[in-house]
Amino acid sequence: MRIRHLSILIAAALLASLPALAQDHVTDAPQIIEGPQTAPPPKPALMDNRAVLRMHDAGLTDDLIVQTIATQPGKYDTGPDDLIGLKSAGISNPIIAAMTAKARRQITGDPAPRPIELSPVNEIGVYYKDAHGNWIAMDSEIVHVNSGGFIKNTISDGIIKTDRNGVVDGPESKLLLPRPIEFLIYTPDGVTASEYEMVAFRLHAKTREFRIMTGGVIHSTGGAKRDDVPFTPVKIAPRTWTFTLGQDTPGAEYGILPPGTGNVTNGGKIYTFAISE
Repeated sequence: MRIRHLSILIAAALLASLPALAQDHVTDAPQIIEGPQTAPPPKPALMDNRAVLRMHDAGLTDDLIVQTIATQPGKYDTGPDDLIGLKSAGISNPIIAAMTAKARRQITGDPAPRPIELSPVNEIGVYYKDAHGNWIAMDSEIVHVNSGGFIKNTISDGIIKTDRNGVVDGPESKLLLPRPIEFLIYTPDGVTASEYEMVAFRLHAKTREFRIMTGGVIHSTGGAKRDDVPFTPVKIAPRTWTFTLGQDTPGAEYGILPPGTGNVTNGGKIYTFAISE
């Protein structure tokens, strides 16, 4: 009797605890959120060959179809058979070309945007690179005109023209550079480095000279052709050009003439340097 009585008591205790267990279970259940739910935005449909055919059959203009191909995401089949099928269906060449271009970009990838290059200098002038890799501004010297020596008068179309020598004081430049030499030209706005000229001086006891063409006006009609030294500037940034004189450059006294220097009788300028033998 005692065992049966104990079993009854245990069963009664378990039954009494069931409501609490059920209540805990209900509390832990996920809560229902009331109100309309925002659905994720649908992904835009990809354009393809069938979409182009549907647009064509609907009577849309070629210009509109080409614009849609260019601006909308798409994946196009442009194999030989696909192109023949498109042409047979009446698709125009501009539309097929737009599809082919879009497919090519999918294969090769759009080129990465080119970063804007900044010039290592920001003042107009001519620079050379020193042993530490720094750009050093070159000093300019005054150019005068020689009233004698190599002056030569010529007559062309009834106009007397005079070839003169540009003269720089002193037998040598203060700047002596070892080869190879890297140069940088920072040009005025709207001017290219091809408008500059490099000349080799003819040396005298107290001066350096070079030929100036036509009336002593530097660069008015082509510059100092007789003493020109060719160089090939490469643009590396806006208004910024570089070039190098290699080991094969002869030792001599040189100058770099900027364009628009004006009449040398009024004091033109030239950036000078020397290379040792």
